[in-house]
Amino acid sequence: MSPSASPKLVIFGCGYVGTAVALEALRRGVKVTALTRNATNAHVLREQGVATVIADLASDHWHAELRGPFTFALNCVSSGGGGLENYARSYRDGMRSIVAWMKGHGPVGTCVYTSSTSVYPQGEGVAVIETSSTDGASERGKIIRESEKTLVEAEGVCSRWFVLRLAGIYGPGRHHLLEQVRLGTVAGRGEHRLNLIHRDDIVRAIWSCFDSPTELANEVFNVADDAPTPKRDVVNWLAQRVGCPSPRFTGEPVGQRQTLTPDRLIVNRKIRDMLGWRPAFPDYRAGFNALLSC
Repeated sequence: MSPSASPKLVIFGCGYVGTAVALEALRRGVKVTALTRNATNAHVLREQGVATVIADLASDHWHAELRGPFTFALNCVSSGGGGLENYARSYRDGMRSIVAWMKGHGPVGTCVYTSSTSVYPQGEGVAVIETSSTDGASERGKIIRESEKTLVEAEGVCSRWFVLRLAGIYGPGRHHLLEQVRLGTVAGRGEHRLNLIHRDDIVRAIWSCFDSPTELANEVFNVADDAPTPKRDVVNWLAQRVGCPSPRFTGEPVGQRQTLTPDRLIVNRKIRDMLGWRPAFPDYRAGFNALLSC
C-alpha cells in the first residue's frame, strides 16, 4: 500500500482510551491525527508519531485544521471533571461540533462514538440490553443520550456509525476502585452489581467496528465484560489480593455524581454475536490480576 493510500484515523478527545487506540492504529500502519485539549498529552502523542491539534472540541476553531477524507473517526472524549456544565460541553456540544465538522470538512467512513451505560436508568438487578429504555436516566445520562442522538440523527455525515455504550472503565494507570480499597473506604453499596470493562477490551471493540464488513452499519453495542458481580465480592477479593482489610462502603455516589450507579447487569451479547468480539479480560479477576502483576 502506498503512503497516499494508507487509511487515516482522526481521534477526538485523545486521552486514556484514545491514546491506546492511536498506538494500535500506528501498529497497523494507519495514519493518525488526534485532537486534544491537553498540551502535555499532545506532546506525548507527537513523540509517538501522531499528528495533533490542540483545541477545545466544543468550539469550531479547529475545523479548518482537520480536512478529510478520513477512513475512520473516533469520538472518545471525556468530561475532564467539573459539574454538569462541563459535562454537557464535552459530550453534547463536542458531538455537535464534530457533526458540523463532518458536514463541512469530511468525508468520513466509519465513525465510532464511545458512549456510556449511564444512558440506562434501570436498577433492581435487571438485565440491560441495547433496546432497553433510556427514559429516566440521570442528568449525566441524559446528556450522553443527547450526544448519541446528535450523531445518529445526522444525515450523510459518515458512511456508517457505531455507538459503544461502555461500562465502568479500568486498566493500566486507571484503577480507582483498587485505590479506594487500599484506603479502606469504597463509594456506593456493596450489594449493587459492578459492570466493568478493561481499557484494552474497549480498544478491541473499537477496532472490531472499524474492521467489520461494510454492510454492517449503524448499530449500538453494550461493551462490558462477561461477569457483573456484586461490588462487595469484588472489593473483598481485591482486599485479600493486596493484603488489606475489607473496606467499608459509604453508601454514597462516587466523586461529584449525584446518584448511585444502579444495580443492573449490562448484557454484551449483541456485540459478541454481531462482531465476534470477546473480552480478553472476561471478569474482574482476570483484569485486576493483570494489573497487579505489572
